[in-house]
Amino acid sequence: MKIENYVRDIQGFPKEGILFKDITPLLNDPIATKECLNILIESLNGQKIDKVVGAESRGFFFGILLAQELNAGFVPVRKPKKLPYETISASYELEYGTDSLEMHTDAIKKRDKVLLHDDVLATGGTAKAVCELVEKLGGEIVQCNFLMELTFLNGREKIKDHPFFAAITY
Repeated sequence: MKIENYVRDIQGFPKEGILFKDITPLLNDPIATKECLNILIESLNGQKIDKVVGAESRGFFFGILLAQELNAGFVPVRKPKKLPYETISASYELEYGTDSLEMHTDAIKKRDKVLLHDDVLATGGTAKAVCELVEKLGGEIVQCNFLMELTFLNGREKIKDHPFFAAITY
């Protein structure tokens, strides 16, 4: 089964000039979802994971599934003021400005083995910010794990110091 057959292209979303990779057909098919989950799990080669960190919001879909499969905790990373407890934050660059992400201060313990998961690695800003949050709390990143990588945007360069896996590359 080729999981890329379950990713549909949407031209001009969220704005003109963007070709959006839509994973909802993948999520809508339980067999394709399970196959994708298996691919993501196999990339870890049996390494122990204490926490799976999922980036808002599409990183939550497979992030929670990965955490359950790995018998690990799930940690959501969200936009500012979306988490109810005490948080730490990291900023990252956008095409026109900056944004930031937050994580609860008690989400990661020192030396926790952490799997970072998001749906897509594009420019790498989000992934770099999440890595900073995990490391600020003392976690050890086992892998930066993505459904897909858009290689032409060179996002991997921003997280080059961490093990990397993408199920699909474009």
